[in-house]
Amino acid sequence: MKTQQFIPFLLLFVLASCSSVRVNTDYDKNVSFDGYKTYAYHKSGIDKVEISDLDKKRILRSIDEVMAAKGLTKSETPDLLINFFTKEREQVDINQFNMGWGYGWGWGWNPWMWGGNTSVNRYTEGTLTIDFIDAKKKELIWQGQGEGVLTKRMEKKDENIKEFVTRILEQYPPTVKK
Repeated sequence: MKTQQFIPFLLLFVLASCSSVRVNTDYDKNVSFDGYKTYAYHKSGIDKVEISDLDKKRILRSIDEVMAAKGLTKSETPDLLINFFTKEREQVDINQFNMGWGYGWGWGWNPWMWGGNTSVNRYTEGTLTIDFIDAKKKELIWQGQGEGVLTKRMEKKDENIKEFVTRILEQYPPTVKK
């Protein structure tokens, strides 16, 4: 009976660990975001980002789509400057799963288990940070950061990057609680 209860818990844990993008945001609470209607990219900042030009285009295209859906337009004289940067790191997960009977311990985890399996999972986790800068004051007013697993498969990169950008920019403009 305990095994039947353990398996759904294990499946829930595995599904939760595969969650997509984790998002955090921060913003200047003294800024009214209603006045920002136009944007442009902070070219000198984006040129420094150390990813492929193809991935830069994917990020810029995704930002354009989300900003258009929010009613903001690109402009030569913008209210906002948008910058982004990325970071990636290799992750290694080692999992051991053993089942069996042990002396005096009953069913479950113990040092005398028989059978079992060890798995090693290597993956790349990335962070995308998007900054919104007041174009006139040259001050950071909003920052969103998304972390999640990156894909190396070309056919999934568009979808993966779009998910990062969409999830981050869902938080813009911030809702100010009164």
